[in-house]
Amino acid sequence: YNKKYCFLTNSSDRCPDQLAAKFNRIGLGAEPKDFYTSAMSTATFLRLQKPSGSAYVVGEQSLVDALTAEGIRVVTAEEADANTPEFVVFGETVSNETFNYEEITTAVRLVRRGSRLVGTNEDVADRHGEEMIPGTGALTRPVEAASGFGCYYLGKPNPFMIQSALDRLEVGREKACMVGDRMNTDIQAGVEATVDTVLVLSGISTMNTVLQYSFRPSTILHTVGDIASLCTDKVDSVELP
Repeated sequence: YNKKYCFLTNSSDRCPDQLAAKFNRIGLGAEPKDFYTSAMSTATFLRLQKPSGSAYVVGEQSLVDALTAEGIRVVTAEEADANTPEFVVFGETVSNETFNYEEITTAVRLVRRGSRLVGTNEDVADRHGEEMIPGTGALTRPVEAASGFGCYYLGKPNPFMIQSALDRLEVGREKACMVGDRMNTDIQAGVEATVDTVLVLSGISTMNTVLQYSFRPSTILHTVGDIASLCTDKVDSVELP
C-alpha cells in the first residue's frame, strides 16, 4: 500500500538490530530502520535538551549506544562524582551489575546534586519469558523517594515519542495513525500527539478496558489482521462505546 511505518516499542534493553532479527526469526520481514525504541526517543530528547550533554546510565548497552549515537557522553560513577552530569538515565535491566544498591545510591547522590532524572519509560513491570519483572518505572521509584525529585519518562504514553518517530519518517501528524493494543500506552500516546488511533482487541486491552478511560481511539478493530483492511475501506470495525 506504499505506506511508511515504524514499530514503536517501550523496550530500551534491545537495539533495532536485535528487534529486526527477532521479527525475521518468526517470518516477519523487518529491518533495523523499521524500529524506534524508547532508548532512541530518550536519546533524542536529551540531545534537544542539552546537545553534547553527559549522562550517568543505569541500563543495558543498547541504551548506552542510543545515547552515544545522539552525542550524549555516558560517564562512569567515578567521572560523575568528579563532575556532576546533566542527566541520570534509567532503562530496563535484568543484571545485578547494572542495577544494585550502589547504583541506586549513586543515582540519588547525583540527582540531589542537580542531575535531571530521566526514565526510558514508566512501565513498572515487563514480561520476561513467562514471568513479570520490575520495569523502568519500578527501578526509578527508590531514587525518586530518596532524592525527593520526580522522574521524567520518555516512551509511550509520552507524545514526544510519537512526534520524534514522525520526524524520522518525515510524516505530518495529519497523515499519521497510531496502532496498538494498549489503551494506557499506545492509544494514550496517539491521542496526546493528536494523531488518529486504532486499538486492536487481539492484545492487552478489551472493550471493558476502553470504558475505563475518558478518551477513545479513532477506530477499534477485532484483530491485528484487520489493519490492512483500513487501506481498502473494507474494515469490519467495532462500534465505539
